[in-house]
Amino acid sequence: MTRFSLEGRVAMVTGCNKGLGQGIAMALAEAGAEIIGVNRSEAQATRKKVESLGRRYHHVEAELGHDRAEEIVARALEHTDRVDILINNAGMIRRAPALEFSEDDWDAVIDVNLKAAFFLSQQVARHWVARKVPGRIVNVASVLSFQGGIRVPSYTASKSGILGLTRLLANEWAAHGITVNAIAPGYMATDNTQALRDDPQRSAEILGRIPAGRWGTPEDLAGAAIFLCSDAASYVNGHALAVDGGWLAR
Repeated sequence: MTRFSLEGRVAMVTGCNKGLGQGIAMALAEAGAEIIGVNRSEAQATRKKVESLGRRYHHVEAELGHDRAEEIVARALEHTDRVDILINNAGMIRRAPALEFSEDDWDAVIDVNLKAAFFLSQQVARHWVARKVPGRIVNVASVLSFQGGIRVPSYTASKSGILGLTRLLANEWAAHGITVNAIAPGYMATDNTQALRDDPQRSAEILGRIPAGRWGTPEDLAGAAIFLCSDAASYVNGHALAVDGGWLAR
């Protein structure tokens, strides 16, 4: 089981103040990793949870989609001498019919969900290539990386882009010992799905299609995150692992 250990590694996790990001940060800390949290404000709850496990937590304040990736990575490296793992989790969603969707809502979602993920990956990969060390990147995709969805055009576009980007970067960087994979969560109980869960009809429709019969939780991503970041997944590259209660199989 030592192949699943992350002891001595440093993981940078974006958007880990709550929800899926916090769940992933906790999982990696349980497996032994030190955590660098990249958030718009101090993630006190996540810090306490990580430190309660005896792991170090470092805060990097950043506005993804606005702050430059090289500056974010430079600030992260001020806390530690290296970064071994990058989790591109931070994301946002805007809902409106495609006929009414605004350019501002399009740009806001694409900038955070897709653009920031690419340029952070680029900067961290440059760090690894320059030092001739391996690395792990895990992008948070979605079941909408495989499906169209409704009323979320920029979100669907961004998550479809994340899937394609995962494959492209895996192709280019595998020779450097860098793996790039994705986790594709299904319908999870987070802020992003609050509107759906509050709508009795939509909630019933969604739950009726999930074979597991429930909304997912951040803890459901723990095993997938640990695996893809560990030595056990050293020959897994360019893959998207769905954690969806069976949604895509339905």
